[in-house]
Amino acid sequence: MPLMTWDKRYSVGVKSIDSQHTVLFGLINDLHDAMLKGEGKSMTGSLLKKLADYTQTHFVAEEKMMETANYPMLAEHQAKHRELIKKVDGYSARFERGEAALNLHLMNFLRDWLTTHFMEVDHEYGPFLNDHGIK
Repeated sequence: MPLMTWDKRYSVGVKSIDSQHTVLFGLINDLHDAMLKGEGKSMTGSLLKKLADYTQTHFVAEEKMMETANYPMLAEHQAKHRELIKKVDGYSARFERGEAALNLHLMNFLRDWLTTHFMEVDHEYGPFLNDHGIK
């Protein structure tokens, strides 16, 4: 059973961003499935790294669109992105060193952060980008 299911309430109204957000949902669900199955460190470690890498790639693309449109809240949005990247990278490093285990706490944190970020923070820029020709 997936931890997160995409639906239209998560949409920001920008097709490429929505597409990237669905990939993030899928990666978190893959990580959740691995945790539930008790799969080995190599599987979980590679999924966690893939999630961290894709999150950074997504944030760069999202921020570039905001910069192109001269989004006035870009700096604040970037700060929120850096906060998540720092947390995920730190957790990933701790996991690789054997200091942390993939657990429900991390899964809930990722789910809650992303859903709150998509529905509150990202929803703020969607109409702005649309008004500036980015659909």
